[in-house]
Amino acid sequence: MNNESNNESPIANLRRVGKLKLYCKRTLLLFVLLFLGFLSFLILDVLIPLPMEEFKERHFAQVVVDQSGQPLRSFADSKGVWRYPVALSEVSPNYIEALLSYEDRYFYQHFGVNPLAVIRALGQRISEGRFVSGASTLTMQVARILKPHDKTFTGKMAQMFRALQLEWHYSKEEILTFYLNYAPFGGPIEGVQAASYVYLGKPASQLSHSEAALLAVLPQAPSRYRPDRHKQMAQQARDKVLQRMLDHNTWSYQVVNEAREEPLWATYNARPMLAPLLTRRLSQRYAGEPVIHSTIDIQLQANLESLLKDHISGKSAQVSAAILVVKNEDMSTLAYLGSADYLSANRKGAVDMISAIRSPGSTLKPFIYGMAIDEGLIHSQSLLFDIPQSFSGYRPKNFTDDFSGPVSASQALVRSLNMPAVQVLDKLTPESFYVNLKNAGLDIRLPNRAKPNLSLALGGGGVSMEQLVGVFASLGNQGKAGRIRLAKNEPVDFSPLLSAGSAWIIQDALSKASLKSHINRRQLLKTPGIAFKTGTSYGFRDAWTLASNDKITIAVWVGQPDGSYLPDNSGRNSAVPLLNQVLAILPADLHQTVEQPFTVAEKTICWPLGLQLNLHNEGDCQQKKSAYLLEDLSPPTLTDPMNELFASEHKIMLLDVDTGLRVTPECAAGETKIAQKAVWPLVLENWLPNDLKRKNTLPAFHPSCLLTDTSNTLNITGIHDQAIIYPEVSADEVPDIELELHGSSGRSYWFLNGELLKQSGNEIVLKTLVPGSYELHVIDSSGKTAEISFAVNI
Repeated sequence: MNNESNNESPIANLRRVGKLKLYCKRTLLLFVLLFLGFLSFLILDVLIPLPMEEFKERHFAQVVVDQSGQPLRSFADSKGVWRYPVALSEVSPNYIEALLSYEDRYFYQHFGVNPLAVIRALGQRISEGRFVSGASTLTMQVARILKPHDKTFTGKMAQMFRALQLEWHYSKEEILTFYLNYAPFGGPIEGVQAASYVYLGKPASQLSHSEAALLAVLPQAPSRYRPDRHKQMAQQARDKVLQRMLDHNTWSYQVVNEAREEPLWATYNARPMLAPLLTRRLSQRYAGEPVIHSTIDIQLQANLESLLKDHISGKSAQVSAAILVVKNEDMSTLAYLGSADYLSANRKGAVDMISAIRSPGSTLKPFIYGMAIDEGLIHSQSLLFDIPQSFSGYRPKNFTDDFSGPVSASQALVRSLNMPAVQVLDKLTPESFYVNLKNAGLDIRLPNRAKPNLSLALGGGGVSMEQLVGVFASLGNQGKAGRIRLAKNEPVDFSPLLSAGSAWIIQDALSKASLKSHINRRQLLKTPGIAFKTGTSYGFRDAWTLASNDKITIAVWVGQPDGSYLPDNSGRNSAVPLLNQVLAILPADLHQTVEQPFTVAEKTICWPLGLQLNLHNEGDCQQKKSAYLLEDLSPPTLTDPMNELFASEHKIMLLDVDTGLRVTPECAAGETKIAQKAVWPLVLENWLPNDLKRKNTLPAFHPSCLLTDTSNTLNITGIHDQAIIYPEVSADEVPDIELELHGSSGRSYWFLNGELLKQSGNEIVLKTLVPGSYELHVIDSSGKTAEISFAVNI
């Protein structure tokens, strides 16, 4: 047996050697074929490079999104295709799992072509006479998107070649990202991000399991499976994917079952249109950016657009309105409504009133008082003069054409009185006011290159709403003004405007509904704790309301974009009601008051001098006021010591020691002493209650002192009270009226219908009177007054 084994061993060995040689030849042949194939691929790859310029030519649609990524408005590419860029990390894992499990389970294992899938597909074609299942990988689908081909053998081979090229030049993640951005989803919609927004109204990062399954199958038949048109077929296709996920154990039974139960809901909104004027600005500002991340809160924006459209429907067809809501912390814009109706030609809805230059009306007054507090000119209860005045020829009037006489700074601000604001600005200087605002970001446009002047207090100049909001935010932001931010990538930029203390004092005053019972009509806002200021430009062209608290600043404007006259269009009548509606829908966390800074303290001050009450000046305290003082400073009343009419000071008197009555050196008979008494400015006498007039607060003269008029009263002669003046028979002009004053002590001041006349002394002439009613008042240095009324008739 051993001999037989030995005899057969050489033959067996030869057979083994022969098989080994054959195997080696075949292996070598295979390697040669593979090498030649690889070499051919490299050559073809050079000769027929990937047409990646095709992708480069497919520009993404530009989309402006809100702070959370929700689209506000889209601008299609040059071919009308909606395609939003998305990174792999920005797509829900649910969608990636559904896509790979349903379309290409071995995506990360194959080299672009799945040989087993190709063999299976060919076998089914031979046995069934038709293709039962496809063999395309995701890479091959990207190749087809890149370069569409005919459904022929040649076309399929070209597709496979392109797939191999893609795998050779790009990573799996890059290829998958190509698919995510360019896969067809029906009509002009390409890419999962666009599909998710258009059909489901959400970003691809928020897809549920059910939604992920739907979008995974949609590119197979975009027209047939469109969920907005063919809901039943889309649901069947979705359920097919869900079953595949269960069969492959990709998702659990519970997940798949819950996904099946989820109702299929879809819409078709390829072109959202929220904040159209803002998105237009951002599209122009960032023309090269496919995705622009705004700071808008989409829910608040949508609610306000609906509110504004309803509100304006009751107005004239030419009236528009604008609303701007800004977050104080970083000046990010939460809502931007540049017009009432973007699509309305009558309302000129395409005109952006947030960036337009308009007169601010009285909305700059808070900064006059705030700067004056910082400069140590006034405090919150400083005595100001709401009376007719002339400032170097500039004669402003109040909105209501009436005057209140003595008012506090806070009263004057809350009631938006013109005369006190101009009085304070005159002391502050218009140049300083203008420069401070400009440095804080408010570029006031002055007419005809004029220099800053006192008309700035009443809206003399032009501003934009966005810049106005930037400075008004300082009241809720510790005195810091800011440049509003429209996009997330824009820097946070603050500039000092007021101190934290003066900003709080102004904010506190404006947040109070009223300071006196006679102005209870000022109780306009339903939301307490928010500072607001109204404004009305000349001719009722612009109605403003601005409001600010610790969290937000809001601006509301109502008017006609062409700047034409609009009857009764005031901040109070037109803008405040709209502001109330805006405040009503704001989230509760945005309603927070500003905390009082430690630099502000509440103290008692005294009128008329305006100084803080103490043991030494209690006798001068004719009226006590509770004032907020900055750094414990209580500046005296703004007066003009060189002008007796406007002086608030201590009146120096010579008193008889025995009687306490006033005397003069000429009439003093006994021992005298010098005394002083705080007096109100003479110019306020006509508005003071009787107990505060000089004749009742200063000691009377001693009987032994003979005055010019022993009755100690003033009398006007030349015309009697209630007289009616007629033109002369031979002329149409009203004759001049010559008047003389008797009983005056010192200089006398005359007021005609509340306006101070340039003439003074005891004799004056009234010239160029026109028909109407007149009231003539006169006051002398001692505080004595007289008045008469007369009329001019034709």
